[in-house]
Parts: sequence; structure tokens; C-alpha cells
Amino acid sequence: MTQVLERPVRPAAPTAAERTARRRAVLEWIAVHSLGVAAALFFVLPFVFVVLTSLMSDQQALTRDLIPRTWEWGNYAQVFDTPGFLTWWRNTLLYAGLGTVLTVVSSVPVAYALAKFRFRGRNLTLMLVVSMMMLPPQVVIIPMYLFWAKQLDLSGTLWPLIIPMAFGDAFSIFLLRQFLTTIPDEYLDAAKVDGCGELRTLLRVVLPMAKPGIAAVALFQFFYAWNDYFGPQIYASENPGAWTLSYGLESFKGAHHTDWNLTMAATVLVMAPVILVFFFAQKAFVEGVTLTGVKG
Repeated sequence: MTQVLERPVRPAAPTAAERTARRRAVLEWIAVHSLGVAAALFFVLPFVFVVLTSLMSDQQALTRDLIPRTWEWGNYAQVFDTPGFLTWWRNTLLYAGLGTVLTVVSSVPVAYALAKFRFRGRNLTLMLVVSMMMLPPQVVIIPMYLFWAKQLDLSGTLWPLIIPMAFGDAFSIFLLRQFLTTIPDEYLDAAKVDGCGELRTLLRVVLPMAKPGIAAVALFQFFYAWNDYFGPQIYASENPGAWTLSYGLESFKGAHHTDWNLTMAATVLVMAPVILVFFFAQKAFVEGVTLTGVKG
């Protein structure tokens, strides 16, 4: 009995259209990832340069070297030992932390009212909130300074920057309002049927569902306060005990204008908390910012 050997079936050669589509897909993959890598390097390389310079010696920091010959971790300890640096940290944490809490607490009820209440003048109120976002702070800085410094005698402190946050922020209100409009009204109606008032509905139903939006607003406010230079310069410049990191860093750079390694070390210490906060909260931040544009 003879055994018939079957020839293996060769796959059909790809057509010209398939080759063109495959080549186009490869080129698109290379283009997309090349742009991503280039963008990542554009943002990461300056930070890498700052970190490497902060670990150099005084002499090497003035050369063209990019890699430290000896890793001088003591530069960070020397920065912390600088008189006033820990005070700047404490003031910045007070300004950014307390200001963020006050902004969120005061902005959520206003945003909730603009998103879910039906009342006469609601659109006009929303227009006023948006118009406040377009008003540069430099326009009103003179009357505000006269009020806080001359009338209330709070110059040389951070309270003129912190107290106004207890009355809401236009950008935070608008961002939260956009997010709260994405919450279906059926949830609110069901809570009211169960006997919840407006305040209890806000606390028990709306806030748990609005966590991404609240996280985005809190991060925006925290980053703004942490990096704010203009406000502390106006109100706290006369009192070194009230300086923040952003304003104190300018003084530190002036005192160590030839010690670039120490200046870079201080810069890293100022940037590190912001980077860490965003790294751990980026998911909620991106989700909150994305959902604010789903429904107007």
C-alpha cells in the first residue's frame, strides 16, 4: 500500500494592497512612537540635567561636564541647612495645603448650585464666573493690596493670599460645574425621594461621584499655590519669615549665584513634592479633567 505525500500548501503571496497597508501601519507606528519619545525627551532631559548638576562639586558645576565625577549627595543636606529654608517649606505647605482645602470647600456648593439648581439668573451668574477667569490678577492688585495691607494690616503675611480662597475660585467653580453636569439627575431625584435634603444629597450622593473632579480642582489649586511667586512677592516680601519656596528660591539663587550645584539642588527640592503628588494622583487628575468636557 503506497502512501501519498501531500505537498504543503504555501500561503498566498500578499497582494500589493496588503503590502501597502502593512507598510503604512509600520510607518504610522514609527511616527507615533518617535513623536512620543521626542516629546518625552523634551520634558525629561531638562529635569535630568538639573538633577545631575545638583550632584556635582562646586568646580565641576562650572564646567561642560554632564555626568558627575563624584556624587555629592551632601549638597541637599547643605541646602536644608540654609537658614530659612525649612521656614519656606512650612510656609509653602501652609499656603498650598490650607488654600487648597478652602478652595475646594467653598467652590463645591457654588458649582453644585450652578449645575443642578434652576433659578432666575443662573446663566448670568455663570457668565460672571467665566468673566472672572479672564480678569488678570494684576488688574486688581493695587486696591487689593491697599485693602489687606492698609485696612486690615496683614502685609508681611500669607493671609491675604489664603483668606480669599475661602470665598471660592472662578476656575475651580467652572471646572467643578462642568464635571457635576455629567452626573445624572436621576441619582439626585432618588436621594430626594428617600428623604434627603439638598445638603445631604450633596454630601452623600454628589461628592462620592465627583471625586475625580474634586481631585483635579485640588491638584490645580495645589500646584498654583506651590508655584506662586507673584502673590508672596507682593504681600510677604518685607518679612523673610513669611517667604515661600518660590520666592525664597530667588533669594537663595542670589546668595549662591556661583554655586550652581546648590542652586540646582534647591530647585530639585522645590520641584520634587509637586512631581510626586502628580505621579500618585495622575489617574484621578486626568479622569477629572477629561470628564469636565463631556457635557456642557
